[in-house]
Amino acid sequence: MNSINRTFAIGGTHVVDRLGYGAMRLTDQPSNFGPYPNWGGGLELLRRAADLGVDFYDSAWAYGPQHADRIVGEALEGRDVFLATKGGVDKPEPGNITIDGSPETLHRQIDAARSNLRRDQIDLFQLHRVDPNVPIEVSVEALAETQSQGQIAHIGLSNVTREQLEQALAVAPIASVQNRFNMSERDQDDLVDYTAEKGIAFIPYGPLGAHPMKKGAALDPRSALAWLLKRSPNIVVIPGTTSIQHLEDNVSAWDLD
Repeated sequence: MNSINRTFAIGGTHVVDRLGYGAMRLTDQPSNFGPYPNWGGGLELLRRAADLGVDFYDSAWAYGPQHADRIVGEALEGRDVFLATKGGVDKPEPGNITIDGSPETLHRQIDAARSNLRRDQIDLFQLHRVDPNVPIEVSVEALAETQSQGQIAHIGLSNVTREQLEQALAVAPIASVQNRFNMSERDQDDLVDYTAEKGIAFIPYGPLGAHPMKKGAALDPRSALAWLLKRSPNIVVIPGTTSIQHLEDNVSAWDLD
């Protein structure tokens, strides 16, 4: 894939390699609750990723909760890498997910994320889900306020429709959209193209087709990642793994024709 661009400028300013890493699995799987049992191994994995040139890492408040942010922060402190996290969703106990996109909650979670990630400024903070009880414009305005204060560099959205993205764009610049998308689940095709037109990164979660709530075989990792990287120049993929061998295999997706 030597003919395609390996990088994308998040928000038009922060250039990252388009093959990143998703930190959701660095929690106590399969419940996605609690700290990763092999904390030392997780640190080694993340540092190996950075050594391989991975410079985009995606996490979230709800992963752990907070433990994914903490292990990413500890492993990559002092490294020149781009750290993204998400807020507005909490998981206080297994099986219990709460959505809260209020300004108060987002401000509190950003403060905690800055501490957990060991960064004065978070590179990308994404609204994890739209709160049905809080207009998206209110949530985005709260993020824009923290952006103006220098606490976050860029604003992103997750699990949104085109209409919701347009509502958010009326309030503040949006650097990224993170929705489920892979070579066998393509209902986001139109949004991928729309974000590409707008210069907005599209960050597909579930890039390998695996689903925590469904059974079935995942896609071939290298082929699935290569397909996404070819699909659109604004796609930044974030496969997650707890295996250094799988990490190295994923990174080698750039070598496929």
